[in-house]
Amino acid sequence: MSGTVRRTSPGLLLLAAPAGLAGVGLAWLLATPDGPEASSLIRVLSDCLGATVLGVTVLTWLQRSQRRPVVDRSSLWRPLAALAGAWTIAEAALLVAAAAETSEVGASALSSTTFGRFVGQISAGQIGAAVVGCTAAVTVVAAVAFRRDAAWPLTPVAVLATVALLARPVTGHMSAQALGSVLVAAHVLAAALWLGPLAAMALLLRARGAWAVLLPRYSDLAWRCVAALAVTGVVDAAVKLGDVEALVLTGYGRILLAKVAALIGLGALGWWWRRNWVPAAGAHRVTADDSLRRAVVEVVAMAVAFGLAAALATTA
Repeated sequence: MSGTVRRTSPGLLLLAAPAGLAGVGLAWLLATPDGPEASSLIRVLSDCLGATVLGVTVLTWLQRSQRRPVVDRSSLWRPLAALAGAWTIAEAALLVAAAAETSEVGASALSSTTFGRFVGQISAGQIGAAVVGCTAAVTVVAAVAFRRDAAWPLTPVAVLATVALLARPVTGHMSAQALGSVLVAAHVLAAALWLGPLAAMALLLRARGAWAVLLPRYSDLAWRCVAALAVTGVVDAAVKLGDVEALVLTGYGRILLAKVAALIGLGALGWWWRRNWVPAAGAHRVTADDSLRRAVVEVVAMAVAFGLAAALATTA
């Protein structure tokens, strides 16, 4: 009797959710009592979903020079609709949580009048509502395109996803600094472009040839993203902390150190895989299942870093 081959399931990408929550939990242990806020648990899920939505659209850009695309554009609408729908739910929950926190009541006690006032009169509520509008628009466009089997361009979806990802961070504390919003936008976009395309490939690629085309191109993009994360992160930390001692004496600083350690670890893993996995996959010497397994490992590890980043954003 021949044994059956156990294949890796793309469903293992769901492990990124508990990994992200674990990152928030680690941040809580490091920062208590300075933070983070409970909304970080929702924020990390939203950030990972948003990055993956953007990553799906990036797949078409990564294969732009291919005469015969390895991923058909029309096949992307269904996963985009599902991912954007989940993202919309997460952003709506984040908006409700923010309204409840601002009103100093529990989410279950939040009245429609209070919520309407938050969304209509307070800048944080207006920004949150705009984000929900962007993610909902992506969901509707993707769902309609899927139903019609349309070959519409994904550029408008990528623009809406980028706006939704950047709207809240660029209006935070760094917006008061010269070029602060630009630095934050670069940081957030680099993180999304690091995680998102790899998660999208793990979700959608089934053939060795597809990995051979897209993985080397993603690898080139990923190293640029890591460099951008490092530079913008250093500037942001210097502005926020003010001195080196704050790295140890404040909850924010301790979470930041954990995030730096995670970035270094992920960078080392990326360097190692760039030396062996990427060239082997590009030469068709690695099975699609093997590539999927490695991609899942890296996405789950990156989700922990995303959890630390989400916690950092809500820590004093």
